Amino acid sequence: MTMDLLKAADLLRKQIQLFTPLTDEDWELLEPHLSIKTIHKNKLFVQEGKKATNIGLVLEGMFRQYYTKDGEEKTTYFFFENHFISGYISCITGKPSVLSIEALSDAVCITFPYTVLQELFEKSMTWQKFGRLIAEYLTVGLEERMVSLLLQSPEERYIELLNSNKTKILERIPQHYIANYLGITPVSMSRIRNRVIKK
Repeated sequence: MTMDLLKAADLLRKQIQLFTPLTDEDWELLEPHLSIKTIHKNKLFVQEGKKATNIGLVLEGMFRQYYTKDGEEKTTYFFFENHFISGYISCITGKPSVLSIEALSDAVCITFPYTVLQELFEKSMTWQKFGRLIAEYLTVGLEERMVSLLLQSPEERYIELLNSNKTKILERIPQHYIANYLGITPVSMSRIRNRVIKK
């Protein structure tokens, strides 16, 4: 491994260990399959209509996840440093992805094939636990997002974003993408922001 890959692998191991402890033996099962991927701004990590095959950890940069309906993009998630990134449902089902993940800046990820993780599920209870906890983490995120879109007004969604631990979205993401994420136009978001400031 190059030093860059060694450093990146160490960061990945630390993030995985937030979910479950790894022995050196567990880690050595994954380590040979790691690679560094550079994604330039506006290029795609996952492309709608194509099968997603990799899981990554963002080392540098930021991404947005979006769906396309009748030519209109619907932003549903943002990824920053130390976030796991994947078209996970496409990986699991083997079907073409229904979403795209686009780099909003030049970005670097450390990646490994989902098929390798599947093989590790069979070899190690530790990796099985990691797979289960990642799935639970994603499920919670999906439900929170669904509840937000179905039950909250745009203003409530904006206020929740202000009060959440997602400050990187407000600090780093262009305003028109934040508005798209909230399900409103940039003009509506500007009005909401002004109302909230006055309160």
